[in-house]
This record gives sequence, C-alpha cells and structure tokens, in this order.
Amino acid sequence: MLKRRRFLQYSSLAVASTLVAACGNQSPSSTENGSASKKLEKVTYGTNWYAQAEHGGFYQAVATGIYQEYGLDVTIKMGGPQVNGTQLLMSEGVDFFMGFGADAIRAVAEDIPKITVAAMFQKDPQVIIAHPDTGVKTLEDLQGQPIYISAAANTTFWPFLKEKFGFTDEQKRPYNFTVGPFLANENAAQQGYLSSEPLKIRKEGGFEPLVFLLADYGYDPYATTIETRKALVEENPDLVQRFVDASIKGWYSYLESPEAGNALIKEANPEMTDEQLEYGLAQMKEHGIVISGDAEDQGIGMMTQERWQSFFEIMADAGVFEPEIDYTQAFTLDFIGQSLE
Repeated sequence: MLKRRRFLQYSSLAVASTLVAACGNQSPSSTENGSASKKLEKVTYGTNWYAQAEHGGFYQAVATGIYQEYGLDVTIKMGGPQVNGTQLLMSEGVDFFMGFGADAIRAVAEDIPKITVAAMFQKDPQVIIAHPDTGVKTLEDLQGQPIYISAAANTTFWPFLKEKFGFTDEQKRPYNFTVGPFLANENAAQQGYLSSEPLKIRKEGGFEPLVFLLADYGYDPYATTIETRKALVEENPDLVQRFVDASIKGWYSYLESPEAGNALIKEANPEMTDEQLEYGLAQMKEHGIVISGDAEDQGIGMMTQERWQSFFEIMADAGVFEPEIDYTQAFTLDFIGQSLE
C-alpha cells in the first residue's frame, strides 16, 4: 500500500470537477507553484490505443483541470492499430507519446532521438490466455500448443517466452485482435491485455479463462510510459517536468475517483462501456499495474536504472537487442520523484 503521506499529497486535489474536453478553454487562477495566472502552453499527448481505463490518469488530468493547474492546455490524441507513435513524435505531430520499454531501447539502436521520462505502469499488462479444463495449469504447459500473437510480439514478449519457456515459432498463429479463433479452438491460447480480453472472453465464451500475467513470470518492462523528443527535454525541461507531474497527479486522482476521466474516455471512444472501464480499473488495482514495486514507496511514474538494465539483459539474451547497445540512452530519471521530495 502506498504510504499515506504520499497518497494524500496527490489525491487531495483542489481542482475543478466540471468535465472539459481540453484544458485551454479557461485560464486558471493560479498554477501549482502559486504563480499568477498565465497563458496555458499547448501540449499534445498521443496514446497507443483507443481510449480505455488503461489511459485513465491522462484523461482524468484533462477532465478535472489538473493539467490546467500546471499551466498546460493538453489535448489527447487517441491511438489505434495503424498509429505509429514514434513517427508522430519525431514529426512533432505530438509532444509526448505513450510508449513502452522495448520500443524505447529499439529507438537507441536506430539512432532515433526520443527518450522515456516516466512510467505510469510498473507492470506490463500483457497476458497469455488459455482455456480452462484442458490440462493447462501453468504458462509452461502451453509448450507446443497454438498461440495467437500479433506481429509486434515478435520483438517484445515472444522471444522472452521462447528463451525462458521453450516456446517455438511453430506455435505462432496470427492474431487479429479478436477472440473468435481462440474461442473456436479449446487447445489454443492467445495474447491479450489483463484489463480487456479476459472480460470479453468471459462474456462471449461464457467461461472464465486462465490468465497468465507475463510480469509475474519475469517479463519486466515498464509500460504506459511518457516519452518525448530529446530536443524537448534539452530545450524546455520545465514543460516536461510539469507534464510528468500533472500526469502522475492525474493517475492518483483516477485511482481514487475515476468518474470524470471515464466520462471523457467514453466521449472519445463511444464503444467503451462502464462495465469494461470498471473491470479494467479493478484489474489494474488488484495486480499492482500502476502501484507496486518502487512506486509503492517512491510514487507513481517511478523508474530505476536497475529495472531498465534487467529488462535489457533479458531481451539481449533472447536475441532481440545487441549486447553493446547503450540502453541507458533510452530513458532519463531526471523528471520522476521531483514532487515527492
């Protein structure tokens, strides 16, 4: 459990409760540091998928005016399967993007000047899902069975599963982000998100699936990160700091009382349901996706070099990265923990 002093520091928010679609429509009377009212700086944050509970803290910070408190007029640009976050970021289509560990290190290998400045998720919500009552009890039991995975998995968790659990490429089946093929084959497994696909399978298949959270099996990247251009970090570190601090505050607020953020999520993504939002948030809390590990003592958003090194070495051993890559160029610790001191 997060220490009470640090929780209250963020959850006791004197912010507007009125839902707003963006933070620039009215000027705040003061900023977080008590300075006089000033023009808000426009910022765009790109997400990696359609609006959902997994993005809740960012939408909460918009909906409740938290970003306004920090002098920011934030627009959230919703992602999807065809969105290339790195391309958007480097072309200045967005100022910040929702990234993930493997892609951040890959950017270093490809000399792409972007950098991760905070991690909202201490655990990656990536799961492998299997049918019950088929003899499968552990992740290792899936050796030899067909598993539906996306193309992106080939450079993220699939090499890890091959290296650690002896999975083979012969098991791979193309995943098209639907649960139909999985439901039709009780001997198959599929990838998913902890807070999404299990509920869909329960509703459409009428059974409770087996869910293996890869973070519990040694797959330890940070997820739902905030990444930006290195140039922005160098030229305007104050803007970066304010966006990070306000986003962290938004996540504390969302975990405590998500109604405002959920309303804005449903506005952005009309297909999202209250049931899915409630389920997603409950799963994130139950499994410590946002608050666990270093975040329990040091606050949401925390990262350490040790965790980055651990993940890099796991992926290098699996053949994803060359061992000589300077993984430390993928992140900076300069912007996290500042508001907790």
